[in-house]
Amino acid sequence: MSEFSFTLIFTLPENGQNPEQWVEALGAQGCDDALVGVGVTGRIALNFIREASDAKLAVVSAIQDVKRIIPGTALVEVMPDLVGLTDIAELLGFSRQYIRKVMVSREAFPQPVHDGKTAIWHLEPVLRWMREAGVSKVPLPLVELSAVTRQCNLQRELASLDRNMQKQLGKL
Repeated sequence: MSEFSFTLIFTLPENGQNPEQWVEALGAQGCDDALVGVGVTGRIALNFIREASDAKLAVVSAIQDVKRIIPGTALVEVMPDLVGLTDIAELLGFSRQYIRKVMVSREAFPQPVHDGKTAIWHLEPVLRWMREAGVSKVPLPLVELSAVTRQCNLQRELASLDRNMQKQLGKL
């Protein structure tokens, strides 16, 4: 068994129930391994530290638990997935400056998903690259978790795409 640390963000159902009641219900019905936050109106965030045999089981069971306890909730995001340099540095225990130096001095650093004032990457390819390039001994459970969180977010996004457009773009 390994411990996996991840965050799930959900929308709350629009039935007007006090979010504090959901917090109590989550703790009482199986999500006592999560720190729960309701600071954003209409949203609930759960920072889990869940023991499981693999990352997929940890994340999927947590999503199932929340959806069982809060009927009508919708998954917004699973983290860690989309990250900046600071996030990468914090996850691995390095300074942001060191990660930036690695990014610019090495070839084949993964391309960002968004490259603007602040660049954003999917965490999984960055961690895999860091392991393969010998930059860092990234723990395998973290690589595994980043792959699962990425798949969850991509699946959520794909559900809203137009099927005909997907077919056309797939041919390009």
